[in-house]
Amino acid sequence: MKRLFTIDDFMVAFIAALGYGFGENIAYLLGWPQLACIAACFVLGIVLEELISAIVFSKAVQKKPINRVITFVVIFLIVVAAQCISVRWMGVSMLAYIMEESAFVIGLPVSGFVINLILRAYHIRKIRKLYGNGSEGFIFDVKKEDIEETNMQNRAITGEYDKDCAVKTRTGIFVGEKQKNVIRYLGIPYAKPPVGELRWKAPEPLPSSENVFEAVNFGASAIQVEHSGVILKLHRQSEDCLYLNIFTGTKKTGGSKKPVLVLFHHGDFTSGGSADPLLDGYNYAGSHPDVVFISFNYRLGIFGFIDFSTVPGGEAYPDALNLGLLDQIAALKWIKENIAAFGGDPEKISVIGFESGAASICMLTADKRTMGLFNKAFVFFGSPEMIYDTPDGSRILAENLLKETNTKTMDELVRLDTRSLKDASQKLWKDFCGPVCDGTWFPVDLYHAYREGYASDIDFIIGIPSNETSVFRSFVGKKNYEVLISETMSEIKSSINGPIVDAVQEYIRTQADASAKLDTKSKLVEEWLALSIYRVAVSLSEGGSRVYVMYWDEKPVLEKLGSGSVDAVATLLGNSNGLRMYGSVMNKDLSLILQTFLLKFIKGESMQLYTNEIKGVDALKWKAFPGDLTVSDGKIMCD
Repeated sequence: MKRLFTIDDFMVAFIAALGYGFGENIAYLLGWPQLACIAACFVLGIVLEELISAIVFSKAVQKKPINRVITFVVIFLIVVAAQCISVRWMGVSMLAYIMEESAFVIGLPVSGFVINLILRAYHIRKIRKLYGNGSEGFIFDVKKEDIEETNMQNRAITGEYDKDCAVKTRTGIFVGEKQKNVIRYLGIPYAKPPVGELRWKAPEPLPSSENVFEAVNFGASAIQVEHSGVILKLHRQSEDCLYLNIFTGTKKTGGSKKPVLVLFHHGDFTSGGSADPLLDGYNYAGSHPDVVFISFNYRLGIFGFIDFSTVPGGEAYPDALNLGLLDQIAALKWIKENIAAFGGDPEKISVIGFESGAASICMLTADKRTMGLFNKAFVFFGSPEMIYDTPDGSRILAENLLKETNTKTMDELVRLDTRSLKDASQKLWKDFCGPVCDGTWFPVDLYHAYREGYASDIDFIIGIPSNETSVFRSFVGKKNYEVLISETMSEIKSSINGPIVDAVQEYIRTQADASAKLDTKSKLVEEWLALSIYRVAVSLSEGGSRVYVMYWDEKPVLEKLGSGSVDAVATLLGNSNGLRMYGSVMNKDLSLILQTFLLKFIKGESMQLYTNEIKGVDALKWKAFPGDLTVSDGKIMCD
């Protein structure tokens, strides 16, 4: 991806070589001791190297090709003049110094490249030793002490505390923890705990408070379905799960408020959470101290998406249909109200989501209640096809929940303990339901809403993966995957008609065996979802939104694990350690480039890189839809 060395590097090397040469030889001619000559050599060489680097790699020089040419010509003339002067007045040729410095310019990055190859091969070898061919899905090699540490809980503080890591909000004073150049504030509540009488009720705002609390441990994850490939089965779970986490760099940024990036976690609306190591904001905040990074939890499964309208007493729970989305809105409102205390700009909030998190954002952008809560959205593998257009499925889920728990009324359901409901949720996971376009708060046809300009004040990046079904199989396991693919295929065929259905059925029949038929169905499902995501981009663009499309076609380290949302989120956040837990190895060059584009997006800057803005990377311009940015085989291509 990145070139090891460029003509710009050589230009810098030529001037640096003159500095080293003149520094050493002038000091020698002045009769300085040998150590002083060596010191003068390094001082002048390093000073000139830093100076010429600042000039050669500056935006003014790199942005226009003619400026680069002029700079290179000037440097060449300086080198020729310096050679003539050194030969005439000192009797010393600078060519030897230039050759030595040029060899250094080549040797250092080549050595680093080789070391990185060795490290990458080492990590891949460890992954293959743990995962085999990846057919068993995600396997997490997590130490017991790490699990115990992650499961610790925050406490109220009554004595002294670290004022440098404390932030006062309307709902309390939260004392975070500084780690190197980042302060983490973990497990901050953003709404009242949805327990007891508030179970299956819309989130309620927290009261104002002057109390002091620790913010050094993640809040509990939502009660969820525990598939074999879901890491948060190791994390404590509770109905009291409405917590968020804030990561901010300690480096000064000139006093201006920082843009805010809010992550919506993945997990098919039945699993997942912000404590997932893949979603840790530490690396991103450390690399980008001018951005405040936030992640949060929301209710899942039967606690977040269920319709009790046909259950006796269900009329008292009208919001149960989309509680997870209401939690998300509550989190955004808390952020809007309080983020300035953490250095964030409440007028510059961007959201980023993957899978179910992306689908959630798709719905929120069409909800007038979210107007002004965010102005930019990065949606990766988020499609209206993942969202229900009627509450029928949620009503069936409620009926099955009554049967599974041997209850008949809402009063009986509300009195059930959490364990009983969690067990029922695990058994009913195939009946799981996500958000519903109810026609009240959320339009029934999201594509139509986009075309009508519901989200015209929001800029978008729409991410389309090429191998997401393999990632999904790694999460839920092979047997569950086969069931879900068959059900999804049936839903697709029911939504189309005529010769298209006949062609699809014939295509599947031609496959030789069951495994080939499953792979064929998987590919058809994936292409259907990709098409629906592309339709989102089309509809948003027609409605007046500025849209950028990214196509993710990276090859996975292990083919059966796939490469989609997992690799994309880790690459965008720079979480190499988290990604290795998921059986892959991050491409650091791709990560640097995509993080730079993401930063430009949330800052509202032009989506283009000038030459050597990232050293060794040529100019890139990510054009708005219908242009696209394709990530494939370790390379980035625009248009």
